Amino acid sequence: MKWAEIVVHTTHEAVDAVTNALYDFDIKGVSLVDSMELTRSRQHRFGEIYDLQASEYPTWGVLVKAYTPLNELVNDLLCQLDQRIMSFKDLGIDIGDYSVTMNEMDEEDWSETWKKYYHPVSISDRFTIVPTWEEYEKKHEDEIIIELDPGMAFGTGTHPTTRLSLQLLEKYTKEGDLVVDVGTGSGVLAIGAAQLGASKVLALDLDDVAVAAATENAKLNDTAAKIEVFEGDVLHSVKETPDIIVSNILAEIIMSFSQDAYDALRPNGLFLTSGIIGKYEEDVVKDFEAKGFRILEIKREEDWIAIAAEKGEA
Repeated sequence: MKWAEIVVHTTHEAVDAVTNALYDFDIKGVSLVDSMELTRSRQHRFGEIYDLQASEYPTWGVLVKAYTPLNELVNDLLCQLDQRIMSFKDLGIDIGDYSVTMNEMDEEDWSETWKKYYHPVSISDRFTIVPTWEEYEKKHEDEIIIELDPGMAFGTGTHPTTRLSLQLLEKYTKEGDLVVDVGTGSGVLAIGAAQLGASKVLALDLDDVAVAAATENAKLNDTAAKIEVFEGDVLHSVKETPDIIVSNILAEIIMSFSQDAYDALRPNGLFLTSGIIGKYEEDVVKDFEAKGFRILEIKREEDWIAIAAEKGEA
């Protein structure tokens, strides 16, 4: 069987929007090849893992690679995708010197090619994310390992926004907390919260593929007893009062439910958000403060920011 590899070359800012667009076209196999991987500083080295080949990486931005069966519908899909991405300009999203190309691949190449970009990565002082196909041993006693099998639908937690989210969870999660993960994707943040001592984690996503992936990854990390994964419309499905709400999605979506987050949290509860491109920092901060949140800290990595905000007392 032949597969089409669709390659979208765009900016870091547009990555999440492009990925969401691909999911909307029912393309579930997505991987990222980030130009910054070649120069990103790393706290630890794991042998040959970081012997990266510069020729495989773009000189700027990100290659968003998606995989779908090669058939008569592909050309129409490419046209629709191009129109969708071009429309991002009207939303103020910088797509850069954008391009989209398509390559033919045999099935055996398709099933393995995307994996070569994912290896064990130290995310924070304690967290290390390890793809299931890699062997890895703890480097220190306090290290927390999250094993992920993205199943072709999600990255393995190496994106800066995921790192920032896990760093905030590591700092603020307390033993016994009730945590809600909005837009859970692969479930990496839900798993991290459970491993940090949360007594219960509610993981929400509108995508049934995400629900299935997060459920399997929770089992893989022996955290399924603490994590309830379900298909839900943001926070409308949550009937309990969380200590922490964490969300790693686009700034516009975060602001669209920030009032719901404020209302759902207990007094002094925390709203930990990432997925925010730097140019929207002021907008998000103003939105949070208008809703009653107090900004505790803002973390930055590359062009991305993450915000820890606290709900005021009742």
